[in-house]
Amino acid sequence: MTSVSPGTALRADAMRMLDAWRAPDPQQDRLRREFLRHLESHPDGMWRECAAGHLTASTIVLDATATRVLLTLHRKIGGWLQLGGHCEPGDATVADAALREATEESGIAGLRLSRPWPVQLDRHAVRCHRQGSWHLDVQYAAVAPPGARHRISEESADLRWFPPDALPESADDVVRRLVAKALRF
Repeated sequence: MTSVSPGTALRADAMRMLDAWRAPDPQQDRLRREFLRHLESHPDGMWRECAAGHLTASTIVLDATATRVLLTLHRKIGGWLQLGGHCEPGDATVADAALREATEESGIAGLRLSRPWPVQLDRHAVRCHRQGSWHLDVQYAAVAPPGARHRISEESADLRWFPPDALPESADDVVRRLVAKALRF
């Protein structure tokens, strides 16, 4: 009997998910195909160690009434972002990685993904390696339970709820599109 390493199973899940995901527009479909090509040509493409780029998972968290979104003031970047980060060997699926990261960074127990597939994809340059690298970010939406209380993690300088129509100035266009799409679901 052969065993499958967690990384191989996670990569296979990512490829299945990306293959099955119906992108909402041509630009998102181009990114979907780009992410798939990356994973096909980089067996280590799920991990931070892949200097050519690696999949990451993030989540926009909505409150139970969908009238506020939780953003983190990222300590290194200095801007307000959705919660998220790198995949880890214990993650069974990309969706699991997104939910784990959101839970770790928010301190909120009982978060649930609003659906098992991504809201959108984003590719952005990062400094994970001396020569630079890329995050191929798979972005989900989650809902916090009623009365949820957040806790600032060591990765955040701040963590706050914002009305979707009053996001902070430093929230970039990717965050703004993610919020708008998450609220439409």
